[in-house]
Amino acid sequence: MVSVGSKSLPSRRHRTIEEDCLMGERGKSSNNHGERKKGMRRKDHKGSRGFDGDSNKRNQSGGAPNVKPASKKQSEFEHQNQFVRKEIDPETSKYFSEIANLFDSNEVELEERSVICGNALEETRGREYEIATDYIISHVLQTLLEGCELDQLCSFIRNSATVFPAIAMDRSGSHVAESALKSLATHLENPDAYSVIEEALNSICKVIVDNPLDMMCNCYGSHVLRRLLCLCKGVSLDSPELYGAKSSKALAKRLNLKMSQLDDNTLEIPHQGFPDMLKYLLSGLLNCSREDMKYLQVDQYSSLVLQTALRLMLKQDEELLEIIPLILRCNSTNKKLEGFHIETNVAKEILESMKDNSFSHLVEVILEVAPESLYNEMFNKVFKNSLFELSVDRCANFVIQALISHARDQEQMGMMWEELAPRFKDLLEQGKSGVVASLIAVSQRLESHEHKCCEALVGAVCSTNESRISIVPRLLFLDYYFGCRDKSTWEWAPGAKMHVMGCLILQGIFKFSSDHIQPYITSLTSMKAEYITETAKDSSGARVIEAFLASNAATKQKRRLIIKLRGHFGELSLHTSGSFTVEKCFDACNLTLREAIATELLDVKVDLSKTKQGPYLLRKLDIDGYASRPDQWKSRQEAKQSTYDDFCSTFGSNKSNFPKNTFVSDTSEDAYQEIEVKNTRKEIDHHPTSGFKRHREEHAKDKDEPFAGEKRAKQKKNKTSEATDKPKLAGSKRPFLSGEMTGKNRHSNKLRI
Repeated sequence: MVSVGSKSLPSRRHRTIEEDCLMGERGKSSNNHGERKKGMRRKDHKGSRGFDGDSNKRNQSGGAPNVKPASKKQSEFEHQNQFVRKEIDPETSKYFSEIANLFDSNEVELEERSVICGNALEETRGREYEIATDYIISHVLQTLLEGCELDQLCSFIRNSATVFPAIAMDRSGSHVAESALKSLATHLENPDAYSVIEEALNSICKVIVDNPLDMMCNCYGSHVLRRLLCLCKGVSLDSPELYGAKSSKALAKRLNLKMSQLDDNTLEIPHQGFPDMLKYLLSGLLNCSREDMKYLQVDQYSSLVLQTALRLMLKQDEELLEIIPLILRCNSTNKKLEGFHIETNVAKEILESMKDNSFSHLVEVILEVAPESLYNEMFNKVFKNSLFELSVDRCANFVIQALISHARDQEQMGMMWEELAPRFKDLLEQGKSGVVASLIAVSQRLESHEHKCCEALVGAVCSTNESRISIVPRLLFLDYYFGCRDKSTWEWAPGAKMHVMGCLILQGIFKFSSDHIQPYITSLTSMKAEYITETAKDSSGARVIEAFLASNAATKQKRRLIIKLRGHFGELSLHTSGSFTVEKCFDACNLTLREAIATELLDVKVDLSKTKQGPYLLRKLDIDGYASRPDQWKSRQEAKQSTYDDFCSTFGSNKSNFPKNTFVSDTSEDAYQEIEVKNTRKEIDHHPTSGFKRHREEHAKDKDEPFAGEKRAKQKKNKTSEATDKPKLAGSKRPFLSGEMTGKNRHSNKLRI
């Protein structure tokens, strides 16, 4: 008997005959999964698990991993390398079942739990693959890996290194592999553990780089591989951006929605990671033939691995200049030319593959992380003169949006303008409004073609013989307008949800100088009062009104719009999005209108205080002060506005095109922008004709953010000056993808589509 305190577990090697006989009966029921606790169950979705869908049917009890064969030769290679999974004997099933029951009872102390985990992991020696891929026992093994000591964890990893890829490519085993990596990450806070963890990781990586293709192209194996890359880099294993999810930050940067912060395009690295191990692993993953890489580009799962690798190397230009040419099958930089060079035939192949879903995702990431020289080469050799053709494609249009968003200078903006601006109407009619929104955003960022962009959009939505007064309503209902057969008879669609991308376009428009956007200002302020109110009630339309109020349009024009909302401020304040609109209106109007807003909010104070945003809004507008002492409230409002006017006259700058109407509202801007971007991302993902929507099963959904009011009380930190980068020493660094792989041959197993 193995005794642990007051608990005893029979040793597998010293069971009695009676126990073996009893186990023979229990073994049958154990394999039917009937005795597992709910807490230990893994949901059995149809061809899917939490992170990726699996199009191949797999044996429920584990079985050998199946990768979609690219050719007869590839299929034969896989068949020769499949592991034959031995059946788990009844004794082992009973042993781990008793451990699971013991842990489920919650009667095991922490010290006892560690000892039990160590003893149980020792029982897996030599049979790691069979136990890790068993549907039932794998749950128990996950618990053991999470509760054991570091030495026991690393010992298990080293012992299972030779079969780690096979474990990772199994439906059940992949969870075990992830648990092992997560447990390793929890020990990285201890500096003394680095050498032990590095040794364990090294044993895994050596096996993976010998044949990485199967693991990269496997539904489960690719996910484990991405986690391993993150662990080697030192970043969080659960960062959604590294798993293919299009983050709200990326969308905000693409459309210039976040104005108050500097470039936040850096990874949060909680620990130093294992840079040498990362380079060694990436070298092995990319150390394949051009034919193999052609397959990896378009495979759903290997594309995700490559995307993660690229994001992990963000801002490491020297390494990216070696990695990206290999991924694009350009082999290496041309030594006869300066910098990166793409041959004509390679550029043609890239262009043809751009319409593939997986490859388009990959190229998006390449454009996001590419150094300037590489971006310029891709723009000139691959995309130039093909922008419109790609923009109307279902997948390639997202690549064009990424290309536009990362334009480097006004010259590139000019070339994009020449190709796309004359086709604005065609892009909007075909539902590719995201391309138009990206071009407007980069025009504002680079301060190029602002007036031309505004005029081109007007021409796309209104014909030459039509009045421009309808430009804003048509953009608010972009899909309804272009879906109408007789556009001359189109009217306001009461009760319909406003078009997300059309509203985003208008938000971008109102960032321009008022000199360029007079038709839009006139159109918005000329709308009927009931249309303005309906726009303010819509979550997307409200942001258009807020963008207009934050623009540098004349104060008289802003108040003209605010007056049309009188009588509805109380109703608007009860909605999360409407409360922001009320706040913006309050900041933009004069004392008379502020008093009118305060009166309306006072009437709904009881209901408003029960909402999530209500307490902040009541405090921000000082409704209690208005209710108790209205005269003093008016004096405070006048003093605030006077102070603000003095501030603007003393420190105001003509360079800013977007002055705030009152400086007291700035404290909530950052938090609000973050909420706005999160909500916008969700609406785009659920809108059928937004121009950004695309079916991506491998993408994770953004998590909800707390309400902005919870963040507004925090004080802003003082901005620190940016430190200048130190120049790199030329010639003192070995090539990124050489050295570590000395003496290793490229893989001979070919992959073909």
